[in-house]
Amino acid sequence: MKQKNYLWLVILLTGLFFSACKQADNKLTEEEIRDGWILLFDGKTLDGWRDFKGEPGTVTAPWKVENGTLTALGQGSDSTGYIVSEKEYGNFIISFDWKIEKAGNSGLLYHVVERPEYSVPYVTGPEYQLLDDVGFPEKLENWQLTGADYAMYPPDDSKKQLAEVGSWNNSKIVFDNGHVEYWLNDQKVVEFEAWTDDWFRRKESGKWDFAPEYGLARSGLFALQDHGSRIWFKNMKLKELPKKPKEEILFNGKDLTGWDVYGTELWYVKDGELICESGPDKDYGYLGTRKYYDDFDLSVDFKQVSDGNSGIFIRSYIKTGVIISGWQVEVAPPGHHTGGIYESYGRGWIALIPDEKQSILKMGEWNTMRIKMQGDVITTWLNGQEMTVLEDEKIGRGKGRILLQIHDGGGIKVCWKNFVLKEL
Repeated sequence: MKQKNYLWLVILLTGLFFSACKQADNKLTEEEIRDGWILLFDGKTLDGWRDFKGEPGTVTAPWKVENGTLTALGQGSDSTGYIVSEKEYGNFIISFDWKIEKAGNSGLLYHVVERPEYSVPYVTGPEYQLLDDVGFPEKLENWQLTGADYAMYPPDDSKKQLAEVGSWNNSKIVFDNGHVEYWLNDQKVVEFEAWTDDWFRRKESGKWDFAPEYGLARSGLFALQDHGSRIWFKNMKLKELPKKPKEEILFNGKDLTGWDVYGTELWYVKDGELICESGPDKDYGYLGTRKYYDDFDLSVDFKQVSDGNSGIFIRSYIKTGVIISGWQVEVAPPGHHTGGIYESYGRGWIALIPDEKQSILKMGEWNTMRIKMQGDVITTWLNGQEMTVLEDEKIGRGKGRILLQIHDGGGIKVCWKNFVLKEL
């Protein structure tokens, strides 16, 4: 009898020991705190989350806290029911536990950008797909299954270990300066490099024709999707990773590789120079980098052959056609504020050049424009002379490409070369 009681005591104490060792949900260990991890969900409130394009601290989408989980109520759709993080993140590791109901469909998106013309997060943010692979009622492509980088990179079936529907899974996303890994239950199921030739080929294969800015942002919001089914999240932990700046040559001197043309004006390469020239339509035209650039120090040479009304847009994007949104470092004929800052479809001129600096431009000769964009501050130099220093919160929130402009009106020809960009 005493031996039996002793055995039960051992069992009880063993159970208490393992129960004590098990980490509580939605909590960080001391080691995690020291290592820089934070919680994106506290297990009790919706603090840190809001509606997509909504007011801070406001959640009207079908989400609530339920038994220590962040829960979608299954009342959303493809176009509704999204919540986003209050803060933006660039390079990170995010780990989260999740389970989904039978036939459920959802996802976690990152680097989401909010703009007036965007009604859903997925036109900008890549998605880690979350799904009931077995019970989903429709036929699925491999790039739609759990663990996929949706419509881009399918998961590795040989590594994939998905828990039975209704059971908890753990997923992890690593985004490290363009190196991306998706993990599912301790197995790496997707790995790729963002913004490479392979990445752009996949993006341009048809699925994202309607979303030209998809996946380009280097930082943005997290978004959770209620796609008409219930899903539960907990233990959402994030660790930010440092930037790894590098230098790029944006123009190869041979062709327009790495650039996109907008409009019907002429962009071509001759004798190692990139040339923009008015076409028969005499309209606006743009040549934009296919990548986004946030913080950088850019140096470029230009020569105004005729007229010279042009410019360099930073953190900008094409809304439609040749309608641009963003900020232009002016390149213009003498007396027209070369090196100044103009906001397109907004405030207009936000930094003009004083009269005593207008003569720094050498019309018909090679000039060097330098642009330093870091955080909220933009600084421009023309031929080594400082032209503008502007601190602007709106520019600080901007994201986008670098684009060259040719103004409307016709008769313009400008040559460019030596595009050297150092990321900051």
